Amino acid sequence: MYSVEVRDRIMIAHSLPDPFFGPAQHMHGATFVVDVAFFRSKLTKQNVVVDIGAALGTLSETLKPLAYKNLDELPQFEGRLTTTEFLAKYIFDEMANAAGSGKLGDDGKGIAKIRVTLHETDLARATYEGPIGD
Repeated sequence: MYSVEVRDRIMIAHSLPDPFFGPAQHMHGATFVVDVAFFRSKLTKQNVVVDIGAALGTLSETLKPLAYKNLDELPQFEGRLTTTEFLAKYIFDEMANAAGSGKLGDDGKGIAKIRVTLHETDLARATYEGPIGD
């Protein structure tokens, strides 16, 4: 399986109002390094997995509405615990929709799998990975 991975970063604020999260129950900030890997079993006729420029642009567009925002105040996250794992799946869904809709170019429709990893620190990260398309 071939893969191409792109990276961006995002700064957010949020709280995780459940005793399980200890001090993180309260408002705090986070800076995530976001890696998105695209997989396919065969290269395109141009011998690529996906257009890297399109992948970078789409990731940037996906993260922009969240950047420098308090996630607790965004309607799409109302009543949700915006854990790192949850955000990885949210970004996965956005990137999978982009691939299916042609935002990654025609070749993006042939992507078999996407993996999204959010790095909280150099010591901790969370990932969501799954198939897309047919």
